[in-house]
Amino acid sequence: MRRKRMGTVGLLAAVSLVMTGLAGPAGASGDPAPPDRSWAQEARAAEKTGPAKASDTGAAAPTKATKADIAAGEQSAEDLTGDITFSTPGGTFQNEVSVSLGTTIADAQIRYTTDGQLPTASSTLYSGPLRLTSTTQLRAQAFVNGTASGDPGTAVYVARSVNANHDLPLLVLDAYGAGKPDREYRDVAALLMEPQGGTTSLGAAPAVATRAGFHLRGQSSASFEKAPYRIEFRDNADKDADYPVLGMPADSDWVLRSPFPDKTLVRDAFAYTLGREMGLQTPRHRFVEVYLNLDGGPLGADDYQGVYVLDENIKVSPDRLDIAKLKKGDLTEPAVTGGYVMKFDAWAAEEPKLPCTGQECWSDLEVTEPNDLQPEQKTWITQYVQKLHNALRSANPSDPQTGYPAYIDVDSFVNLIILNEMGRQGDSYLRSMYMYKDRGGKLTAGPLWDYDLGFNAIPNGSPVDGWQFQPFFGFGTTDWFLKLMQDPSFNQKVQARWQELRSGVLSDAQLRNRVTQLTSPLANGAQRNFQKWPNLNTRQVGPFQTQTTQTWQEQLTLMQNWLVQRAAWIDSSGWEVGETGTPPWPPAAGAQKAPLLPHLRAAAERREGSSG
Repeated sequence: MRRKRMGTVGLLAAVSLVMTGLAGPAGASGDPAPPDRSWAQEARAAEKTGPAKASDTGAAAPTKATKADIAAGEQSAEDLTGDITFSTPGGTFQNEVSVSLGTTIADAQIRYTTDGQLPTASSTLYSGPLRLTSTTQLRAQAFVNGTASGDPGTAVYVARSVNANHDLPLLVLDAYGAGKPDREYRDVAALLMEPQGGTTSLGAAPAVATRAGFHLRGQSSASFEKAPYRIEFRDNADKDADYPVLGMPADSDWVLRSPFPDKTLVRDAFAYTLGREMGLQTPRHRFVEVYLNLDGGPLGADDYQGVYVLDENIKVSPDRLDIAKLKKGDLTEPAVTGGYVMKFDAWAAEEPKLPCTGQECWSDLEVTEPNDLQPEQKTWITQYVQKLHNALRSANPSDPQTGYPAYIDVDSFVNLIILNEMGRQGDSYLRSMYMYKDRGGKLTAGPLWDYDLGFNAIPNGSPVDGWQFQPFFGFGTTDWFLKLMQDPSFNQKVQARWQELRSGVLSDAQLRNRVTQLTSPLANGAQRNFQKWPNLNTRQVGPFQTQTTQTWQEQLTLMQNWLVQRAAWIDSSGWEVGETGTPPWPPAAGAQKAPLLPHLRAAAERREGSSG
């Protein structure tokens, strides 16, 4: 992770009426929460206001820009252009564009480059307007008597051979002909066009036009033709540059998700908006349509990639996960008590991982922040988690002083289990299962992450009946959730919270309406998406068996009907925890336990093979 450039803020971004996916819990007017509130603040506000109306879960309303926002945007533009003036701002062009350079530095010459490198005293001397005919990262520097003077400037210009109008925001990425990236960051020009009056186009002036880096992300999803990426906005020194994006607070780090086996396009957004209204922390997100040019020619119609979800990534910061930032020197209490971000990530967890001692140990518990975890910090948080693990096995696990309530935020785990059981995703509790611990606080469930294969996206992958928290096929990352549900006190809290939510955001009407509200603004974008990727009636998508229909609307109906059926089964179950056997792999015919998703099945088979 690059060192954050403090104090950098981005270009002004106003949210269009067609924007979908809430920045936070909606209020009575349906407006998103103010963009300067953190996830934690928004989750607390959601708990106070109660579940939003079904009509509040869809398109976000416009955000009004303040004078401070405008000033911040102007300052960020100056950060990238430095002490250089560009007669034509960065953006797209057809055929050619003429750019004249100037400088605010007195008695200076200007030298420039077009290869992405900062100019030196031996770079080409500027002598008149430049004619650009291909995608170019134009970088310039003022020199006085052969010495660089002032701040360098950069503008990015993306050549295109086509124009296209859209009613969703456009994200244009051009890799300067370098091809598709792998797992390492590669330079890319990033342009974001926002709808004005309901539409935007490839020729519109971008709200953000910046240097950036991007790389392939995901595990099984990395193999999709419609690939997901990580994006990092950069300044002239290749450090992080913070830009506000589509009403979300300024930051440099973003995740570009590619709904592909999820043919509704909205399952992640469904989980995030629902979770936020339940009081859980979730990333902000926006739907965008993406053009990605990899071949070095002008951006064309074939570079259209469809509908994506632009997510905030999970990181400790005032506008995202607003907990204490654990420093290298925080080695003793109370400083060492937070903040930590961890996740269970079966067969994919990376070091540092927390070890477990004793019986029925957890596995694959990774610490994601701090990214420079010190030995003393690892020891402290390991001991804390071990105490929780042991408390769940104690004679009185719900004791407020010695049981699990002493170590976890109980309400957050109640809400998480309810949401995960509604989603019934095959790798719930196993992968992307995030938790965090603030300084002086308890272990808290969340933020939510990665629900695109839940809610009946996979045929037979989300059975209407059964519990996801019960270990299946004899393995799991942890049995904490089962132990919690087996405790009468915790189970009663889940039952009471379920009844409360069923009269609000989990009512049949609101479950159906949430799908409708999220998808209504996507109608035109979905049509373009499935023209590019005509997989609605294709069973095998990447490694996954998927739902097949003739139309996108039928996909939405499948999800809506399943949600109501799943909620009805939970009603009838009374949250009663049944027997938890450990059937052999593969499961016996007719087994009712949830099947493994393909990437988990392969990992389980590898583990069994290595241990046999």
